[in-house]
Amino acid sequence: MYPKKIEKFLLKVQKPGRYTGGELNSVVKDKNSVDIRYAFCFPDTYEIGMSHLGMKILYSLVNSRDDAWCERVFAPGTDMEQVMRENDIPLYALESGDAIKDFDILGFTLQYELCYTNVLNMLDLAGLPVRSKDRTALTPIVIAGGACVCNGEPMADFFDITLPGDGEEVTMELIDLLKEYKAKGATKQEFLAAAAQIKGVYVPSLYEVEYNGDNTVKSVTPTCGAPEKVEKRNVADLDKMFSPTEFVVPFLEVVHDRTTVEIFRGCIRGCRFCQAGFLNRPLRRKSPEAVEAQCRAICESTGYDEISLCSLSTSDYKGLGKLITNMLPWTIDEKINIALPSLRVDNFPKELMEKLNAVRRSGLTFAPEAGTQRLRDVINKNITEEEVLKTAAQAFAGGWTAVKLYFMIGLPTETEEDIRGIADLAQAVVDEYYKNPDKPKGKSVSVSISLASLVPKPFTPFQWEPQDKPDVLVDKQNFLVSCVTTRKVNVSRHVPWTSFLEGVFARGDRRLGNVIETAWRKGCKMDGWAEHLKPELWEESFAENGIDPYFYTARRREFDEILPWDHMDYGVTKNFLIKENEKAHKAETTACCREKCAGCGANKLNGGVCDEISKTVV
Repeated sequence: MYPKKIEKFLLKVQKPGRYTGGELNSVVKDKNSVDIRYAFCFPDTYEIGMSHLGMKILYSLVNSRDDAWCERVFAPGTDMEQVMRENDIPLYALESGDAIKDFDILGFTLQYELCYTNVLNMLDLAGLPVRSKDRTALTPIVIAGGACVCNGEPMADFFDITLPGDGEEVTMELIDLLKEYKAKGATKQEFLAAAAQIKGVYVPSLYEVEYNGDNTVKSVTPTCGAPEKVEKRNVADLDKMFSPTEFVVPFLEVVHDRTTVEIFRGCIRGCRFCQAGFLNRPLRRKSPEAVEAQCRAICESTGYDEISLCSLSTSDYKGLGKLITNMLPWTIDEKINIALPSLRVDNFPKELMEKLNAVRRSGLTFAPEAGTQRLRDVINKNITEEEVLKTAAQAFAGGWTAVKLYFMIGLPTETEEDIRGIADLAQAVVDEYYKNPDKPKGKSVSVSISLASLVPKPFTPFQWEPQDKPDVLVDKQNFLVSCVTTRKVNVSRHVPWTSFLEGVFARGDRRLGNVIETAWRKGCKMDGWAEHLKPELWEESFAENGIDPYFYTARRREFDEILPWDHMDYGVTKNFLIKENEKAHKAETTACCREKCAGCGANKLNGGVCDEISKTVV
């Protein structure tokens, strides 16, 4: 529970429930009976972090060990941070109230580049030096996992270790190793050198980076026996993987206030902008039986009345119809809603839609991503306007009146016609509603456009592409809004400067570490929140460190350039990504994995086997 010292301040801050601990299913152990104390640190607010599935899995996994205790830590709000700094209260873990500087492992999850200053802020609030080289004792070891560590170079000076890929197995192995080295009184350097030999462990300090005169990377050289390429960790069998049967139930409403159960990892589609789809290859599924058993157990232990079946493309799950059919009797009886995020318009059958109506109706969300067929072919979306409208018509006939459509701007080869096509497609969906004889009587339709800006990411075919500058994105956003002519369609859009900053760090190198620290010391934090973002301070920080941020965003890279993340191996070959980039510029599509193997190479991570069609690695 929270330190007694802070009790008198809780009513002076917003949402004090963020800081108290003691929730249902939280795990409390005797700290004197464990060998390793692990602080799972989420570099954003409680409401965001408590919705994160990865935290739920690793929290339960580490706590399943008798010799380890995992506790939760979140970034405090600005009002709480002020209280903590003014009263010398260090950052503490929710379960025990103990300062995390005394823990053995501080594990951060990096899901979003704009949380980087929060990491530094949390380390500082804990009373620790922010740079790895200045933390000389064996513990705490500061580690990071999550999507952003595929290129963790901008944060290389701050982390001791990063963990590319799946975290379940490697986390346990790392705890075993630290327990051993701690018992024998080893040094931090001895431990890091040994940790680097574990598959899926990257120790940034063991790699030396040189640069060319044009600021591109010249070489990345491993030292102390570290591997030349760090291969991501891959859990091959999800049915045998640890799956939690209970989650901590938050005291206050969080972003996704429901239970979430993973049904498969990876994606068969190959959308060329989608980093998650490439990072998580090859596809691996849970059986419907395992999914249902976990759903039942978590609902019983938490009392949640909504289950989200989680994946990158839920309607691509083999056995989805069987799973829903088996779940409906008890979910209907218990009045539990089943939510299916990440649906595809080309394989969302009418029968499934009818089954989902059995409890209560949630909004439907689809992602055409681009407004014209040409541009959808460029990004390899492989859906047609006819399929979008057919699925919308089925939804309206089934009683739905609200549809959300996700689109992107700033895509390679994009024209004004493509942007206008977004408004035209949304209008066509509205028209589909009013010409549908089975539409709900006396109700109006609502079509929401969610407009994101492309941020080219590592390990995607677009990793070599230039990113639109903020002013260009603003002009494109305004043009789209001008093309919408009905109140039935509303547009929500991202802040272009946020996308710009995200793009800098997504494809950045180690020289950005100084920029991040400078910006943090100037007061930058919570950069992912529009009300906290301070562009002027970031511009000062880039200038003071002699860094042109557009070097990382606005230029096209050559295929033979050494990229800052080339020493990381996520399975998909660089040759495959180059071919996909070339096909994009010809508006040529690639079939999904279920239809034909394209030879991406990721099946090597499963011993040459993929969950769909297997083929020799190329």
